[in-house]
Amino acid sequence: MPDAPGLELIRGEIEQDHPGAVLDTSFDRNQPALVVDPAQILAVLAWLRDAPGQGYDFLSSLHAADYLPAEPRFAIHYELLNRDRVERLRVKAMLGGPSAAGPVTAGDPPPPAVAKASSGVVPPTAPPAGEELPEIDSCAELFPTAEFQEREAYDFFGIAFRGHPDLTRILLPEDYVGWPLRRDFPIGGEPVTFTYNERAYG
Repeated sequence: MPDAPGLELIRGEIEQDHPGAVLDTSFDRNQPALVVDPAQILAVLAWLRDAPGQGYDFLSSLHAADYLPAEPRFAIHYELLNRDRVERLRVKAMLGGPSAAGPVTAGDPPPPAVAKASSGVVPPTAPPAGEELPEIDSCAELFPTAEFQEREAYDFFGIAFRGHPDLTRILLPEDYVGWPLRRDFPIGGEPVTFTYNERAYG
């Protein structure tokens, strides 16, 4: 992976082609990261994939994080690999909370948690009707591995990915209400039946 000076060199090269795209760099626990303007995320990811001498052409992981009460609240982390050099580079885009987010575009499906509530009564854990979800451009066309990972981030954090080919829940039921990995989502639920408690919960 790039060392701290190497990370700054990458930042400088990106800035030549995309001024203002890299907001900051970090080198925490020997993990190099570029903090990128969300509006230019696709330009930076494409540059890291295609620019001569870079070759970060495999997206090994895309995941979200909720840093409530900090603002910007959400982050999308992109873990890129250069498999020839066996190098890893992290790209991070920070997004504001729901109140600071832009609207979901007309081509995107309505959030299932807002559109549906099987009981007809929306519990307090549901986002308010018409909530504007945090959103960022989908990178599924650049990196096919992102398609399911973006759906997972949407499913659990309520982050919309503009231009995603099928932005629907992937693990939770379509009529599930809320975004369970947000830090303000209430803790609770029903006991899960495992072998050791099968008799107790039937």
